[in-house]
Amino acid sequence: MVVTIKDIAEKVGVSVTTISRVLNNRGYLSDSLKKKVSEAMEEMNYQPNEVARSLLRKKSHIIGLILPDISHPFFGEVTKHIEAFAYDQGYKLMLCNSLHHKKKEKEYIDLLRASRVDGIIMGSHTMSVKDYMSINLPLVTLDRQISKSIPFIASDNYQGGVLATQLLLRKKCRKIAYLSGNLRLSLLAKQRHDAFLEQVSGQDAQFQFIVKQTDLNGFKYKEYEKLVSGLFQEHPDLDGVFASSDMLALQVLKQCRRLGKAVPDQVKVIGYDGISVGDAEDLTTIVQPIKMMGELAVRYLLLQIAGEQVPLETILPVRLSEKATT
Repeated sequence: MVVTIKDIAEKVGVSVTTISRVLNNRGYLSDSLKKKVSEAMEEMNYQPNEVARSLLRKKSHIIGLILPDISHPFFGEVTKHIEAFAYDQGYKLMLCNSLHHKKKEKEYIDLLRASRVDGIIMGSHTMSVKDYMSINLPLVTLDRQISKSIPFIASDNYQGGVLATQLLLRKKCRKIAYLSGNLRLSLLAKQRHDAFLEQVSGQDAQFQFIVKQTDLNGFKYKEYEKLVSGLFQEHPDLDGVFASSDMLALQVLKQCRRLGKAVPDQVKVIGYDGISVGDAEDLTTIVQPIKMMGELAVRYLLLQIAGEQVPLETILPVRLSEKATT
């Protein structure tokens, strides 16, 4: 049996209107009355209808988060920080996993709007700019630039590419591979590749570089294994690898172990993200400020909800963390 506010009102001996005022904290209410209502709700296991309450309050105190793949450690970590900071600000989180499917992303946006969320943080990008502009809710994009008129937060992908490539060059690597996801996608992470190409251009005639990318719109780790295996088959003399994610870099380390190649003596490996998983604790990587990115996304969204202006472009610095693999 579903308990209603009418049941609570009868239990406490007050009107339904009074119970509604307690739930929405409207008007003067004595502490003793609030306590009686709270005890009755707990005793009867009353679950308030958040959507109905949001209609009364004009705000739901819920924000939506749409990500491409929650199983990826970077997005898992940023979600943890977004949820924690939003909760501290009095907001709950509705999490949606698009898996890079356009239809799924649109359905989730429709669901969030129907649920009357106060705003949306987008970490996925499969639709047109027009589709996002028509959402008509406060919106912040994370690690994606959808439009020059929609605020976005990202780390400095270009500088990260410079730091990683310069480290391998300082280590006297003579044949370096750059590994990444699909470079044909319009993503800010492509700037890591652009920086790599600029840094390796102009090297002497004995220097070589290779670029390998997945042919995917997503994160499929079995495909990473095929990519890395093929790389070492074609280029067994590689002595440096810059992987555009820590997950790709970990696959490189795995393949080096299979082939008996010593890291870092024979092959130096650097990743990107700075994820907090056990296998990556010894990995040289470019660390993104994941916590700051998540908290700023929430902060900017709440400012928009309050009617304030926020920067349209926020680029946060990255840092090189050199460990055992270089």
